[in-house]
Amino acid sequence: MADSDSASLAVAPAVVPLSSKENMTPISSRIAELNESRSELLSRIQGLKQDLQNWRSKLDTQVKIYRDELSELKKSLNVEVEQLRFEFQELRTTLQQQQEDVAANLRNLGLQDLSEDVDETKNPEAEVNNAEENSAPAQENTEDIQQ
Repeated sequence: MADSDSASLAVAPAVVPLSSKENMTPISSRIAELNESRSELLSRIQGLKQDLQNWRSKLDTQVKIYRDELSELKKSLNVEVEQLRFEFQELRTTLQQQQEDVAANLRNLGLQDLSEDVDETKNPEAEVNNAEENSAPAQENTEDIQQ
């Protein structure tokens, strides 16, 4: 085992300390690279912040435009709905007037009796009374004919 330890020591390169001047040059260049990288990252962050602000501004503008359009559409729809309500009310009034006119015309033509017949079919007692009244004149007519 001692042989393997000594062999690994022989293979490993020896670290030689550098002089302080030689140490400074690579460190200062590395610091300069890091500062440059930092500046680039800060610049990119600022650009992204500006892009985000522009995007938010455009989005806010679009939202306002859409809200205004929706508001106008809502107003227009409400006006149309009110117009339709008014037209339906006029139509209802017209239909009621026509129904009343038809009922009056039927009464004038003497067809009101038909509606009474319809009521009698709903009320069986009225039918019995009407049948008795109608049979009495028929008997009188037969008596008149025989004389």
